[in-house]
Amino acid sequence: MKSLRGMLLLTAVLILPAYSQTATPRKVYMVTDVEGVNGFFNWKDQGRPFESPRWAETVKALTGEVNAAVAGLMEGGATEVVVADLHSNSRTLSTLDLEPRAKLLQGDNIPRTLGMDSSYSALVFVGQHPMAGAPGGVITHTGSFVIDYISFNNRKVGEIGTRVMLAGYYGVPTIMLSGDVAACKELRDLVPGAECAEVKFGLADDINGNSAGISLSHAAACALIREKARRAMQRLGEFKPYRVAGPYELKVVFKKGHQAPQATKPGSERIDDQTIIYRGDDLLQTWLKWGWL
Repeated sequence: MKSLRGMLLLTAVLILPAYSQTATPRKVYMVTDVEGVNGFFNWKDQGRPFESPRWAETVKALTGEVNAAVAGLMEGGATEVVVADLHSNSRTLSTLDLEPRAKLLQGDNIPRTLGMDSSYSALVFVGQHPMAGAPGGVITHTGSFVIDYISFNNRKVGEIGTRVMLAGYYGVPTIMLSGDVAACKELRDLVPGAECAEVKFGLADDINGNSAGISLSHAAACALIREKARRAMQRLGEFKPYRVAGPYELKVVFKKGHQAPQATKPGSERIDDQTIIYRGDDLLQTWLKWGWL
């Protein structure tokens, strides 16, 4: 009996490490921004790195939300989480305070494809804001406050939509977002079953990045994000990549007083002072004619 027990223990020791090494990896790409974090309602006071009087508070809030999401994803079965610091040239997050199991993507020259590829199993958003003009949104904008709207194949999209399509291009599903109520609606219009952590909602918004609204406390927001991230990862098999059939047409419309760039690239056409259109047969290349995702 002792001999049999010893053999079983030895077998377990030999087999389990091998199993863990061959288990299917589940690598998650996390897009981060700051306008969607709890308590953020004023871009001038909170959003400018090292200039805004409440910038340190913004960093602390985003870091807490990111770490909560990483913990939830890991609890749900993720094997790796790459956190992309995409606010203001990657000047927001620090490896000093990041959840130890996460990896940080940052720098002044992040590829225009954001380093996304088919090795990822899922895309999630943390601290994400809604597109320009989104009803009830907080600090609504699309890339820049000078853009009126962007449409892709006649559908208006913001930074959420662009990244969801980018992930879909590589066969990666989008599964979760944290942000305000309008941002959650924006994702669910594209991915109806996505998990969403609504950490605040807007009562007023203007074109200069000034909003008002009601927010969860930081602790409550982090707890909600952790739970939603865990659930999203556990439901990974239910999600499919968001794909858009070609050909493709990207329209960028600037606000009055701001000029659209000249049409110098193949497949581009300047319609008027505020409007430029890019066309192509490949989704990614059409987007990159504009310059960012």
